Amino acid sequence: MALGSAGALVTATLIAGAVAAPTAGAVSRPAQDREAKGAEIAAARAAKAGIKWQDCPADWGLEKPIQCGWVSVPLDYAHPYGKQIKLAVDRIGNTGTEKERQGALVYNPGGPGGSGLRFPRRVTTKAPVWANVAKAYDFVGFDPRGVGHSAPISCVDPQEFVKAPKLDPVPDSEADKTAQRKLAREYAEGCAERSGAMLPHMTTPNTARDLDVIRAALGEKKLNYLGVSYGTYLGAVYGTLFPGHLRRMVVDSVVNPSREKIWYEANLDQDVAFEGRWKDWQDWVAANDAAFHLGTTRAAVQDKWLQLRATAKKNPIGGVVGPAELISFFQSAPYYDSSWVPVATVFSKYVAGDTQALVDAAAPDLSDTAGNISAENGNAVYTAVECADAKWPTSWQKWNRDNTRLNTDHPFMTWANAWMNLPCATWPSKQHTPVDVRTHKGLPKVLIVQSTRDAATPYAGAVELHKRFKGSRLITENNAGSHGVTSLVNPCINQRVDAYLLDGTLDGNDVTCAPHATPKP
Repeated sequence: MALGSAGALVTATLIAGAVAAPTAGAVSRPAQDREAKGAEIAAARAAKAGIKWQDCPADWGLEKPIQCGWVSVPLDYAHPYGKQIKLAVDRIGNTGTEKERQGALVYNPGGPGGSGLRFPRRVTTKAPVWANVAKAYDFVGFDPRGVGHSAPISCVDPQEFVKAPKLDPVPDSEADKTAQRKLAREYAEGCAERSGAMLPHMTTPNTARDLDVIRAALGEKKLNYLGVSYGTYLGAVYGTLFPGHLRRMVVDSVVNPSREKIWYEANLDQDVAFEGRWKDWQDWVAANDAAFHLGTTRAAVQDKWLQLRATAKKNPIGGVVGPAELISFFQSAPYYDSSWVPVATVFSKYVAGDTQALVDAAAPDLSDTAGNISAENGNAVYTAVECADAKWPTSWQKWNRDNTRLNTDHPFMTWANAWMNLPCATWPSKQHTPVDVRTHKGLPKVLIVQSTRDAATPYAGAVELHKRFKGSRLITENNAGSHGVTSLVNPCINQRVDAYLLDGTLDGNDVTCAPHATPKP
């Protein structure tokens, strides 16, 4: 499941540094050494070129004074003088004085497949949580390789991609599974057909190298970085490959960086965590029965959900909302607390007899061609990166066994997540070995922020990164589960993020914070 800001359903051994060019007749260097050298060459070139900032294109939806520009990076870092691709970047200057300025803060929202270009809008929209940090830093966003305006990839026609209703993800028979396997195989083939040249290079380590080239193009000696969700894994890989190039890093809602978890096991862990957070939401809906009238117990709310699912399976609501579309819509509640009220409200209206609210919320809008292009592109990048980062199980028996077992007690997301990732089992392009994330010389102290009941990135991931990055500090938001903690109002967290980014100060020990306020109906 996409680990990112969208919430819609839808790697390499480390080198110590640059290696001198081989003498005539010497054995050629391993790929990872060549890539390290290639990243150095690309960064030096970018530092020289800089970024030509100008007003953003009108259709990017980025108001002045946000500016946009381009950074060129090699498609393949082993061949830094070969084919180049252009990455879209944007920025807004720090709001404080020149004296207060501490450089650029570069952001990644997750995915893989999420665009960071909206990050500077935290300044133009005056997001209060970020006001102090904005005084000191330029806010810089970018579209990672393959995403949005940065050499976008595609796997299927976007209008076909969003068409509904799709097959029910929960199989009733072997025939259902066979149909889903066929779709997954065809999707993988579509990726090769439409974006084949990009696929081998759509890896997290390459995006981390791109990040270092952006750092250089910005004229920054060291990177300040904020990563959420998949952005935490990008940050972890960057910190491993470029430990001496990092000044400060905040990672929020952490992907488990263990090589054993990237990415097959990580997705199974999500299924368990989603079930837990789904129950949290149902408990809240039941506690607010006066507002929603969906039942006074979790069991009653679940019963209403199962009735809705069965109805949609028999006759898709409005002809377009079947079980797959329901999961797509309802999964935003376990993802984000900000979705608790909107999702419960739509559900409540449906039960009271208003089906249109549900159709409006959960059905695709075929007239929104730009949105559909973006959704298809996000899914394509998600798939391409996860499939390329690691070697996936190719045995259907394993997928079937693992997901059948998990589905017994965790039915909310298990099969939907399985089918989303199954293209990786027949991926037509090279699959790499994940980076061994850990501390190397020069790595600064990193700030890790995580809620205990996060569904998309379970808590164990933050604990694992904390162990691997020596000197890091972990802020735990206890008994909370919204995905992406740093943008929520919780002074216990907000003040510590400010102190770290503004002064470099961290607590002497890890900190546990009480949860942010629960949504009110």
